[in-house]
Amino acid sequence: MNDYSILSLPELNDRIAIVRDNLRQLTEQAAGSSGAANEERTAERIEQQQNELDALIKERDSRARK
Repeated sequence: MNDYSILSLPELNDRIAIVRDNLRQLTEQAAGSSGAANEERTAERIEQQQNELDALIKERDSRARK
């Protein structure tokens, strides 16, 4: 897991936007791909990006509550 606490709020927001775009692209890629190996690899990448997005949002939200 990355240490997102070192990022500034604008950097967190930028990273959230990047990860959301990555997820959008991966979802489009998954819809257009075929084959078990490709689907599994894409699903793993989507899960990784979703986990990162969740962690980034959690960090941002915890700062907002302070």
